[in-house]
Amino acid sequence: MAAPLVTVEDLHVTFRTPRGAVEAVRGISWTMGREKLGVVGESGSGKSVSVRALLGLVRPPGEVRAARLMLDSTDLRTLSPRQWQDVRGSRITMVMQDPRFSLNPVMPVGVQIAEALRAHRRVSRREAQQRTLDVLASVHIRDPARVFAAYPHELSGGMGQRAMIAMMLIAEPELLIADEPTSALDGSVGAQVLSVMDELVQRRGMGLILISHDLDLVARFCDRVLIMYRGRIVETLAATDLAQARHPYTQALLACRPRLGERRAALPVMDRAALEALTPE
Repeated sequence: MAAPLVTVEDLHVTFRTPRGAVEAVRGISWTMGREKLGVVGESGSGKSVSVRALLGLVRPPGEVRAARLMLDSTDLRTLSPRQWQDVRGSRITMVMQDPRFSLNPVMPVGVQIAEALRAHRRVSRREAQQRTLDVLASVHIRDPARVFAAYPHELSGGMGQRAMIAMMLIAEPELLIADEPTSALDGSVGAQVLSVMDELVQRRGMGLILISHDLDLVARFCDRVLIMYRGRIVETLAATDLAQARHPYTQALLACRPRLGERRAALPVMDRAALEALTPE
């Protein structure tokens, strides 16, 4: 059996505030291989901050503690700031929600992608430019040369997101994290972006973590799903079994989804009192 790509054991993320400590992630443990893992839950459930701990991106007053935090054989807890710079972008990368806030507005897109490569790989400018054109083509951009020379504001939302994916993949990382990558896109464009990511992940044998509120999307796209509530993992199951989830919180999330063509007097709401009893402090 292959060793896990990621191992998280007893992860806590705490923020010190004037009113006391707030524990955003409360002792979660999970592993993943080179698969597509969905992380689902309400806003504030700890999805993004738990994954940001893998990237060393929890800044003070945040504190990260874990019994184990491994990327393959690398102990992420022991990395120096310089070592983190080497890991981020080369071994782990992250696609944010909206490329307009991730790309430098005063630099051509291709120059930014080539710089991302040269920051982690010893290549010439000419080779970096050619590899940038190649990776733009790999994310199904029809005219890579035009996009290479374009500025971020000249690209549509879907094109900008593909350019961001190209930037995150150009150094050939082992793990790609996608935090709501289609939330700023319409349904058809979002589906195209996910299709591109799926193709690239399978072809390169990478691991992918998809953070999302969209249960239907996760069920279609991922292999496994972690359900988070109040900083804890309350259920883990195969994505194909999501509709048969047993935990009341997962069932409540599924029941709250509006459906086209379905008439209801009101959408159901969660029984918070019952959920609090199941997830004590």
